[in-house]
Amino acid sequence: MPRTTTVVIGAGHSGLAMSRHLADRSIDHVVLERGEVASSWRTKRWNSLRLLTPNWMTRLPGYAYRGDDPDGYLTAPQVANLIGDYAKQSAAPVLTGTAVAAVRPAADGYVVRTDQGTWEAPTVVLASGACTLPVVPASAADVPRELTCLTADEYRNPAALPDPGVLVVGASSSGVQIAEELQRSGRAVTLAVGEHVRLPRTYRDRDILWWMDASGLLDEPYDEVDDLVRVRNLPSMQLAGTPGRTVDLNALQGLGVRLVGRLAGIRDGVAQFAGSLPNVCALADLKMARLLDAIDVWALSAGMDDGDVQRFSPTHLPEPAPLSIDLRSREIGTIVWATGMRPDWSWVDAPVLDRKGRLVHHGGVTESPGLYAMGLPFLRRRKSSLIDGAAADAADLSAHLAAHLAGRAGPRRWTA
Repeated sequence: MPRTTTVVIGAGHSGLAMSRHLADRSIDHVVLERGEVASSWRTKRWNSLRLLTPNWMTRLPGYAYRGDDPDGYLTAPQVANLIGDYAKQSAAPVLTGTAVAAVRPAADGYVVRTDQGTWEAPTVVLASGACTLPVVPASAADVPRELTCLTADEYRNPAALPDPGVLVVGASSSGVQIAEELQRSGRAVTLAVGEHVRLPRTYRDRDILWWMDASGLLDEPYDEVDDLVRVRNLPSMQLAGTPGRTVDLNALQGLGVRLVGRLAGIRDGVAQFAGSLPNVCALADLKMARLLDAIDVWALSAGMDDGDVQRFSPTHLPEPAPLSIDLRSREIGTIVWATGMRPDWSWVDAPVLDRKGRLVHHGGVTESPGLYAMGLPFLRRRKSSLIDGAAADAADLSAHLAAHLAGRAGPRRWTA
């Protein structure tokens, strides 16, 4: 049975960032990947997708973007190639085609069972990603059989869908991008809108993420947040990887997309929508305004206030939004579930999951000594789910891991 000091599970950007920091600390390790490096970027993204963060934010340990388009946005194949090149550049000890079946505590650490054999290690890092399984509402079981249903990670392009209209359920980053693409292709699109995070792509002549990065908002630590459970479950930012172009609900309606409220259920073939659309849109508008106010305050303190304060029109809503659509009427031929993704921890056989199967951790440190997590929303910082957040998280957690190996890790509820 092969043995190493650390097994890292997952060869995406988070696992590779951890690998780089472990190597810098001369900690022997292996990175296990069930597919190929950056597999999800190669197999679970639609054709036109671009990264939400500008190229200059594509930073990993020992790597920074060096191309000639720092304000552009990488395509999914470009992201996959970048991560693959990073694995080679950093000489990460990756074993591809190695699916992990179970991780179990042992007397001196953990046993990691795979379809290619079993490893032993005193420490394990779970870096398999936060977006492994699609989240689909229970009402999906009540969709009439004649409709085509697919999740956002199954969607590829408009040409692959049947001719009738499309209902996109979910208005976060995936939902608004897919809805826009389908509407521009000539489809009649209805977008079911629940809680969302509205942001402008550009604010005061800079990308909104430049302001969030420069002001320190993206570095906000997890242990200084009032409601950590809530922020870890917030929808993704309503952005698209297009320079200077905001894709929000107003822009979508300008293209002809019809808005309805959150999908409440499907009964006898009729989709029913909540009447809360005005409230969720007003809340998203309010939160965006508060963010821009905070940026303005920071810009003033940093000597960057040029007086060019921008504000954006409130979300315009149809009066009234439909509360139901008969899915048997052939008005809708396809439903795209853009309702989020979640991790898969079914193979983790350690006392670190709650009753709903969610991983319990404190900034990536679990209650099981020597077991860590990477790449989850707001793991240690607001930017933890971004490529740009992996370096700092990996630095912190590799330090704790090294201290654990040396017998001086301290309490599980830990801050660097």
